[in-house]
Amino acid sequence: MSATLLPGSSAFDGIREHMIIDGRPYTQSDGPTIPVYDPATGTVIAQQLEAGPKQVDDAVQAARRAFDHPDWRDMSPAGREKLLLNLAELMEVHADELARLETLNNGKLLALSHGLEVGAGTQWLRYMAGWATKISGETLNVSIPFPPGVHYHAYTRPEPVGVVAAIIPWNFPLLMAIWKIAPAVATGCTVVLKPAEETPLTAIRLAELALEAGFPPGVVNVVTGRGEVTGAALVAHPDIDKIAFTGSTEVGKLIGRQAMDDMKRVSLELGGKSPVIVLDDCDVDLAIQGAANAIFFNQGQVCTAGSRLYIQKKIYEKVVGGLADLADSMKMGSGFDPTTQLGPMVSERHCKRVLDYIDIGKREGATVMTGGEPDESTGYFVRPTVFADVAPDARIAREEIFGPVVVAATFDTEEQAIQLANDSRFGLGASIWSNDLTRVNQLIPRLQAGTVWINTHNMLDPHMPFGGYKQSGIGREHGAAAIDMYLKKKSVCMAYAAAR
Repeated sequence: MSATLLPGSSAFDGIREHMIIDGRPYTQSDGPTIPVYDPATGTVIAQQLEAGPKQVDDAVQAARRAFDHPDWRDMSPAGREKLLLNLAELMEVHADELARLETLNNGKLLALSHGLEVGAGTQWLRYMAGWATKISGETLNVSIPFPPGVHYHAYTRPEPVGVVAAIIPWNFPLLMAIWKIAPAVATGCTVVLKPAEETPLTAIRLAELALEAGFPPGVVNVVTGRGEVTGAALVAHPDIDKIAFTGSTEVGKLIGRQAMDDMKRVSLELGGKSPVIVLDDCDVDLAIQGAANAIFFNQGQVCTAGSRLYIQKKIYEKVVGGLADLADSMKMGSGFDPTTQLGPMVSERHCKRVLDYIDIGKREGATVMTGGEPDESTGYFVRPTVFADVAPDARIAREEIFGPVVVAATFDTEEQAIQLANDSRFGLGASIWSNDLTRVNQLIPRLQAGTVWINTHNMLDPHMPFGGYKQSGIGREHGAAAIDMYLKKKSVCMAYAAAR
């Protein structure tokens, strides 16, 4: 597709319908093409290729050649740092194009595409660029008593793990691509990236900008297609050294089993059902707004979405009622409309899934405070929905819905709040709303979650490790913890005779 008109713009020429393999546009595929939609209108905006085993093998072999080539293998850490900084600068030059492309393909608010996908994306690139020159081993004091008269010098040497298969979801397509590519490149790995079939467009454009930034051919490759075809071929490829996956727990388990069978390194950032605990000493108005942001941000299509709301009994009615009023006032529409507060679901299939869960909640007997009905707009819209008085064993309280649907319940004591919050197979995030730091600090160690926010929710920083407990994943994104996921450690031991 050569051009697509965007609201308030001239002809938009940012759509790419090819893959990027070995530094070149790749237009061959053995499989069918897959339509790409604008979720705000339901119209087709592009046709993507589906990479089968042949195309996946071409991409992996390109990444292997690049990994072994002196241009990459012998590049200085400062050289890799400069490439990532170059890419960040190019993203800023093309910020409007990337943001509009993201909103067109994903449906999120244009302000979020600018501020989060592009703005935070460049922040993550620059942060990880700094790590390229700070990876180091350590000297070890070893004491080996035999044979007599021999001394030893030992040290550790961190080395890049190799070729990385990076598989990302559709909720933050550009940012998630950077979360995988940046630490991989900083450590000296090469990457084959598979974006979600619903949202491939910014990943392709990012790979083009990486080449413009000076990345050697094959260091960053992008293959497109469905998970059960392209993703499966990539995960099973024998020349992949590490799999970095963000997505559902169910798919993550399949990938984890395959990785263990092949003894590949793996990091999994998976699903969530994050609790929001509102204590009765909180700022109630702040807690209402915070609970709304926790669940309605990005239409609830967030792995850490605050989808379980537990409120102390004294303020329960006020908080639930205030949240319902706020949800009822939210304006839905295209992400290109600056007055829109809630955009569409990413796809027709996902929209139906969320609506099905709302029907389940009604059948389970939960009280619908607001929402709960399909929206009649063109596109894939779901009205923000607040369920009250939800039983702990209800499906809508236990399963990840991944939409603008929150379930609320009350508690009397802090002990009950902890029991409710931890009664989940997930453990990705949680938040506490309170003005009493003594109470807060007593609760934090007891929450089974990888991140605990206080009087905020869904806030991330490139320096702050991010990942889950329980079935929310293995490994961490961001910070030094992310760098470690792309390195392997070699021990070196040298023997030498004692001086006479």
